[in-house]
Amino acid sequence: MKRFLTLSLLAVLLVAEISCSGKHFITNDTYRAQVEKDFEAKKAMLPHGDLFAVFHTANLTLEEKEALRFLYAYMPVADITNNDGRLYLEHVRSALQTRKEMEWGNRIPETIFRHFVLPVRVNNEDLDSARMVFHDLLKERIKGLSLRQAVLEINHWCHQHVVYTPTDMRTIAPLSIMKTAWGRCGEESTFTVTALRAVGIPARQIYTPRWAHTNSNHAWVEAWVDGEWYFFGACEPEPVLNLGWFNGPAYRAMLLHTRVFGKYNGPEEIMTTTANFTEINVLQNYAPTAKGLVRVVDANNQPVKGATVEFMIYNSTNFSSVLTEQTNEQGECALTAGKGDLFIWVSKDDKVGHSKLSFGKDQLVTVVLDKRPEQLSGFDLDIVPPIEGLVPTAEEVTPEMRAENNRRLAEEDSIRGIYVATFLNEETAKAEANRLGIPEHPLAEYLITARGNWKEVTEFLGGVEAEKRETAVSLLGVISRKDLQDTPASVLKAHWEESVNTQSPFFVNYILNPRVGSELLTAYKKTLREAFSETFVEQARKNPEQLVEWCQNELTIIDELNPQRIMANPVGVLKARVCDLGSREVFFIALCRSFGIPARTEPVARKIQYFTDQWHNADLSGEAEVNLPQGTATATFTHPTALIPDPVFGNHFTLSVINKEGKLQNRNYRGQGGRWSRLLKDPLKMDVGTYMLLSGTRMASGSVLAHMEFFTVEEGKNVQTDLLLRESKDDVQVIGSMDPEALYQDADGGAPKSILSTTGRGYFIVGILGARQEPTNHAVNDMAHVAAALEEWGRSIVLLFPNEKGLQQFDAKEFKGLPHTISYGIDISGVATTLARSTNLPNATTLPIFAIADSFGRIVFISQGYTIGIGEQMLKVIQKL
Repeated sequence: MKRFLTLSLLAVLLVAEISCSGKHFITNDTYRAQVEKDFEAKKAMLPHGDLFAVFHTANLTLEEKEALRFLYAYMPVADITNNDGRLYLEHVRSALQTRKEMEWGNRIPETIFRHFVLPVRVNNEDLDSARMVFHDLLKERIKGLSLRQAVLEINHWCHQHVVYTPTDMRTIAPLSIMKTAWGRCGEESTFTVTALRAVGIPARQIYTPRWAHTNSNHAWVEAWVDGEWYFFGACEPEPVLNLGWFNGPAYRAMLLHTRVFGKYNGPEEIMTTTANFTEINVLQNYAPTAKGLVRVVDANNQPVKGATVEFMIYNSTNFSSVLTEQTNEQGECALTAGKGDLFIWVSKDDKVGHSKLSFGKDQLVTVVLDKRPEQLSGFDLDIVPPIEGLVPTAEEVTPEMRAENNRRLAEEDSIRGIYVATFLNEETAKAEANRLGIPEHPLAEYLITARGNWKEVTEFLGGVEAEKRETAVSLLGVISRKDLQDTPASVLKAHWEESVNTQSPFFVNYILNPRVGSELLTAYKKTLREAFSETFVEQARKNPEQLVEWCQNELTIIDELNPQRIMANPVGVLKARVCDLGSREVFFIALCRSFGIPARTEPVARKIQYFTDQWHNADLSGEAEVNLPQGTATATFTHPTALIPDPVFGNHFTLSVINKEGKLQNRNYRGQGGRWSRLLKDPLKMDVGTYMLLSGTRMASGSVLAHMEFFTVEEGKNVQTDLLLRESKDDVQVIGSMDPEALYQDADGGAPKSILSTTGRGYFIVGILGARQEPTNHAVNDMAHVAAALEEWGRSIVLLFPNEKGLQQFDAKEFKGLPHTISYGIDISGVATTLARSTNLPNATTLPIFAIADSFGRIVFISQGYTIGIGEQMLKVIQKL
């Protein structure tokens, strides 16, 4: 019997040994040892919640175990706490199996596979099982194709399922993007990278953190094909690689980067290495570059070690930090960037300094760190982006290739359209509201917004008692539009049923509402509440400072483990007791709301607050200065123009405070009136401190005439400063912005189309007309008089009417000789309202309105109402573009 037991034990040990034997996932001994070290360090930091249970899975092979350790060693803490480890094991097994089954699998180098195929996370998206789903959908479609052909074909598949539309900054999961059938560029590129990796093709998301020649940013995709990286627009198929609408803009970029999962040492320039990713600079693949050196010295001209240097791009009347470095022993740090201008902001201890660095002109700039924030003086700053150019394509596109690609795009639009037709429209949404016994307004709007998720919304409402359904709709009104598109019925139900219904006037917005920051909505209220005793809950309701103290004492902050700011969900934070600063803020607000205590993020300074008799600031760290005394500030605007009589916050000026670390921290006053006359014309309450008032005029060339004023707010006092908008007599300036993707109903019928799909890239004219109105008739006749010049210009003109009646009343035949570049339609997206608000027009109803804008939405000309010679006026602007 004893011998039998011994043999049985040996057999068990042998099976265990075999299950963990086999080939290594990481064959380099040194790198494998580094991963093991980082993995064990991560485990030691997360002792609570049994977060590494997946490693006890039976029959885990050595290859699978090492691949999992690689993922866990470098994934953000939130990815460990938010998701079951079995999800990552499923991804690992799928990736390894795909490498075996795909023809190109054995040609992909180990390092490339490890960093650009295996990782689940692409950027900051919510994670799901898309790899496995996409693999099954794609494997037959690409069967027999070369690697290059497969990349192009997969992008066609992506376009078949997803099209561009602007959305908020939360990046939803790939399967949710597919369900919704649209996404912004960051979501489209996440979706496409996931699809490529699903079939074993190395892929990465490329970002310009901010454009230099215009506002906003952009993301696209690079795929590895037989040893080289090629770029393309996500969900925007072209006949060849290295071709997209952004070939020109990318040439003007100051910085293009990608975040590579884990510790990576490839051929590209490494910008930053963090606990989660290695940020690499890929700009040299797209544009001419130059290296710029910053030297920081003190008042005695001695080098300053350890100063914080921020390289900043001007974008949306703001300086956005794209790289933060620390100076070395010589007081120096460097960056390779496009041949344009960056603003340099330097800080250490109580001193700050700044400079402009013109890459390609300045090899070195010296910043003297000798002033405290309150000693800074105002100054003008001219910012010039890189010159125009074009990134070359991988191969020439023949007319036949273009025609075939266009045919496929139309076919894919049609296929996607069949799916989108299953979403609710105004008629069917109202019918659903009536079926549920709920007033049509505003439920119908929410159901239309939900797109492919509408059945989840109606399932939630259908589960609510009939007499309470109208009230339940209030929950749908406080979450975001995107929440309506990816939140399951179970989560909506949980927040409806688990919220403590108090008599607070803030109940709907700040107790019932589950949305806090940019986290994925999950059910948490019951779990958080039941984790504490009833006595504690009651005491906390009377004195919420107890929750502040609990967070201070019980949560360990390891901010460096989450440089991507991936939000841990509240239950994950409770389980792990370890998180980053942002996740702690979300957790605290969620905890308050779970207890029935109103809580929020204050919109201007982003302070965390709870409500009792008034809003109180919550000092979660125990060290922050959250209850600063206040003073006031006013700004004199002395040079109004006809185009800009009342500057708009975010378009023409912004405010930043210099925080205690010496960094510029934005203040958000968009919801506080939005214009100079409502913000700074009269005294504005502000925390004490030193602020920067930044104003800027963007020119059509992309350059900026900026001005900065610094002022210090003291307790109980008012400080006066100046708001100055600089102008140029020689260049055309940008005077507002619009959405070039705004939809209109084409005069020929069919599905709504975007302005951009009609105009293509570049400048265009858009007009809002009043049919049978004299001012419109004069304007259209003026355009006929300059038709030859407008046609020679070659750009599109889109003329819209406020409604179908206006379109029907208009007869283009009455106006002889109009340009052939005109498209007609109905304004269904509020284009007139956008133009009016952005350019300070008195209203959106006085017609006609004409604007010249470009594919980035930059408006360089606006006219409203009765204007003689409008055609010639527009030509004068066009000639300067």
